[in-house]
Amino acid sequence: MTRERWIEVARILVTGLIALLFWQGLVPVEVLWVAIAIGLYPLVKTGVLDLIHERKVGTEIFVTVATLVAVFGGETVAGAVLMVIILIAEFIAELNTDRARASIKSLIGSVPQVALLRTEGGERSVPIGELKVGDVVLVRPGEKIPVDGRVVAGQGSVNEAPITGESVPKDKGIDAQVFAGTVVDAGALDIRTERLGTDTTFSRIIALVENAEAQAAPVQKLADKVAAWLIPVVFVFLIVVYFITRDVRTIVTLLIFTSPAELGLATPLVMIAAIARAARSGILIKGGIYLETLAKVDVMVFDKTGTLTANRPEVVEVSCRSNAFDENTLLRLAAAADRRSAHPLAKAVVEAANRKGLAVPEPESFEQLQGRGVRATVEGRAVLVGNAALLRESGVSLDAAEDGARTPVHVAVDGQFAGVIFIADALRPGAREALAELKASGVKRIVMLTGDNAATAQAVAAELGIDEVRAELMPEDKVAAIAELQAQGHRVAMVGDGVNDAPALAKADVGIAMGGGGTQAALEAADIALMTDDLAKIAAARAIARRAYRTVQENLFVGVGVVHVLGITAALLGWIGPIQAAIIHLGPDVLVFVNSVKLLKVRIKGA
Repeated sequence: MTRERWIEVARILVTGLIALLFWQGLVPVEVLWVAIAIGLYPLVKTGVLDLIHERKVGTEIFVTVATLVAVFGGETVAGAVLMVIILIAEFIAELNTDRARASIKSLIGSVPQVALLRTEGGERSVPIGELKVGDVVLVRPGEKIPVDGRVVAGQGSVNEAPITGESVPKDKGIDAQVFAGTVVDAGALDIRTERLGTDTTFSRIIALVENAEAQAAPVQKLADKVAAWLIPVVFVFLIVVYFITRDVRTIVTLLIFTSPAELGLATPLVMIAAIARAARSGILIKGGIYLETLAKVDVMVFDKTGTLTANRPEVVEVSCRSNAFDENTLLRLAAAADRRSAHPLAKAVVEAANRKGLAVPEPESFEQLQGRGVRATVEGRAVLVGNAALLRESGVSLDAAEDGARTPVHVAVDGQFAGVIFIADALRPGAREALAELKASGVKRIVMLTGDNAATAQAVAAELGIDEVRAELMPEDKVAAIAELQAQGHRVAMVGDGVNDAPALAKADVGIAMGGGGTQAALEAADIALMTDDLAKIAAARAIARRAYRTVQENLFVGVGVVHVLGITAALLGWIGPIQAAIIHLGPDVLVFVNSVKLLKVRIKGA
């Protein structure tokens, strides 16, 4: 409650009290007129300013006209009571809208205002504003991290839900990245400050979510347009009714039910609630326009590397070509030869051996051969690991393994061809389930665009159930592919890493960036940013968007359409008067508000 809010409460109470005293015959009509003028002043001011600056006739103008018609038409008490009730309704609506906006920060969390700074003289508590980049702060169990930075000492478990929406804490050790606003569940961390204040990921998230309200959804713009042309139609309708009935009481009643107030409330509050709900789940939606578009998308386009796959080579098959070796022995010798190599394929071989629990010995000798592989001596045996050219150049007779979808790593032991280890880019966990969920939500086609070769792309697509594959594409080819889909009448969402796919993300109707946590480019490149590399978040974002769009439709149909049609009908039949209409008018406001804010709590799959 601000000072302005208390002044509004006082204005409502004074106007209502004087109306009651006049009704009891305790004050003259002139005092009531003054009270009505005091009550109408803020409405007239707001209405006139909206009319001048935004060319919009809102509830304020309607209430003013209804009150003046009632007063000058001899329904003075009804006019005063009507104005008081409408003022109360407007006050409640504005207060609840402000609370919904404020809930964004409370849903996501907050950053502490003080930090425990480590200095040569020990530790001291300082305000966040006094910290500098490079300062080391200590964060103990149960405390929130005040800065973005990296761990320089200690170990701990950090709950990153405010950033990523993931409830499972992450283990953090030396050189691990941490974010402001997250909570140390266990252990203690010394963190070297890298970003402060408004530069932190948390602050950027808050700013993006708060600014999202400015990006009006198409349905909201439509509501504003409907309100604009509805107003002259309403006034013509009221003039016709007056000439037929000559009844001021009916006109005042109709003015209440023909107000476009709920049209203005029906959409913005839903968008605020939906964007806040998504942010709590680690999904940043930059405006209602993208929320509505995502709900209507019928084609989802995915980049392959780093999006559907983890961009991490992984051993998928070990094929022995000699009876002298079994799979484990072949993998163990190859891993021993590769353990000193920094090549991504060598790392994949070593990781596969470690996962199987194989004892990988140190090689007695090791040589990296550029563009070929490695030559090593393992337990007295000469081991070659690399491409077919390496083995042939070393005099090894072999039939080279060819597999367009996987990379073959050939292994020879003591001059004999021993086998092939096949390596492929690992699929993201849950990728197939996430794509199936999107199709179940109404997405008609799922398309993969990649610069990789066609055989690899087709293998990934077959495993994930993707409808269409376009391979060996340059960045400009991806943009052209999206433009082609749009030309066919589709609404297209593009999912990429937020940096390499920036042109395609910008071209799509909705651009979705994977893994925005801590990445400024990812936050800015797309319309929607996922704070983790979890494909299930895309299905969750669409579920939130579809629920929000359905809620808007409910608000417009029930909260505005049904209630107002029934009210106008009752007024024309003479069943209700101005005071009853003003009381009933509270119904749509409350209904729209409750239906909108339930998005913050209602169960939505994945959110």
